[in-house]
Amino acid sequence: MSLRNRLTLFFTTIVSVALALFCLLLYLVAERYRETEFQNRLRAEALTAGHLLVGRERIGPSLYKLMDKNQLTVLPDEEIIIYNGKNQLAYESGTDYLTLTEAMLSQIRKKKQVNWKKGDRQIVGLLFIDDQIPFVIIASAVDTYNLRTIQNFAKLLGLGWFLMTGLMVVAGRLFAGRTLQPISQINRQIDDITALNLSHRLPEGDQADELAQLAHRFNRMLNRLEDAFRLQRLFVSHASHELRTPLTAITGQLEVSLLADDDPDELRATIRSVLDDVRGLNRMTNGLLALTNASMDSSTVPMGTVHIDTLFEQIRQEFQRLHPDYTLQISLADVTKTHWQVLGNESLLRTAFVNLLDNAGKFSDNHSVSVSLLSEVASVQVKVHNTGSVIPADQLTAIFVPFQRGRNAGGQPGYGIGLPLTERIIQIHKGTIEVESSTESGTTFTVTLPH
Repeated sequence: MSLRNRLTLFFTTIVSVALALFCLLLYLVAERYRETEFQNRLRAEALTAGHLLVGRERIGPSLYKLMDKNQLTVLPDEEIIIYNGKNQLAYESGTDYLTLTEAMLSQIRKKKQVNWKKGDRQIVGLLFIDDQIPFVIIASAVDTYNLRTIQNFAKLLGLGWFLMTGLMVVAGRLFAGRTLQPISQINRQIDDITALNLSHRLPEGDQADELAQLAHRFNRMLNRLEDAFRLQRLFVSHASHELRTPLTAITGQLEVSLLADDDPDELRATIRSVLDDVRGLNRMTNGLLALTNASMDSSTVPMGTVHIDTLFEQIRQEFQRLHPDYTLQISLADVTKTHWQVLGNESLLRTAFVNLLDNAGKFSDNHSVSVSLLSEVASVQVKVHNTGSVIPADQLTAIFVPFQRGRNAGGQPGYGIGLPLTERIIQIHKGTIEVESSTESGTTFTVTLPH
């Protein structure tokens, strides 16, 4: 079932049920009013009969029957019955519609007035006292005219409900069509968007309704997709270039070695050079693989409690083993062990911090790196500082783009993968990374991770 038909059905059902309840309420109120009004007329008839038949200024039963027979306001199928204090029949109109028991008479004497129904006949029994003699007067009749009127009223309500329900079907379908028209336009415009024209955007309009919000969010998604496609093309372009360079060098060296004489020293030198290129190619491939893995869904990364102070102690030992000529100084604030805890992946954090330390040592004049760990109220802060070549101010953000390296990186080995990988890992841990670089204070990377 289409959304338009579902909305029409939903709208019609709600209105029809509400209208049916309203019609039922009208019918019940009208029926209750008719019944109460007829009971009041029966009570008036009973009191009139009591005053005329057993009251102080009474008339004879024959005259009363004659008056009752010729009275224009007499009720349909009316019957009047009067019992004296000894439950003996004092008067009966003669129609003989009712049969009363002593229990019913006792109930009327006790409650002074009782109303009940027997089929379509409504009955009122009341206690009438004259000269301290208690009489029981029962008046009954059939409200033929008003019953027929209320039945016609019920038919009119049913017909009106049926017609209004049909009208609601038509109105609901038109309303659903007008409501869903912008969605149909959005669908047509979405069909026109392909990978070749991701710059196309949906019109958001001037309104602030849900459809405008939908178009706005879809445009934001297109912005992210366009950025992803652009970065992918840029990534493939740079990766191809970076991979082609060492492969070209390896190919050239091997071709030269084939043309060279069988000098073992030259062959060993060529093999050694090719091996360095292969190792560099392997490092770059591993970096690309790590960057790709870190760019995947962060919800799939296993997280646990990581002690930053313990992690840096392990990194120090590994770093000094890999770079014995580097100097690494780590200063920790004097706080309890729990203040260094963060929620994260120890392996990824180790990769991120090793990249920062390796960059800092590589670009430092004396290969000296200083690290300070600070524990704040809601986060742990890691500052990695070195004094060396300064990163130009206009490239402080570009260094986090894959394969983009600062102008100060000339002559230093690297492929522009480490810092983008580090930034992505910090983002996975809901942290931030900032960089400051100046001639006076050197270069400082600041990583902030929430507890």
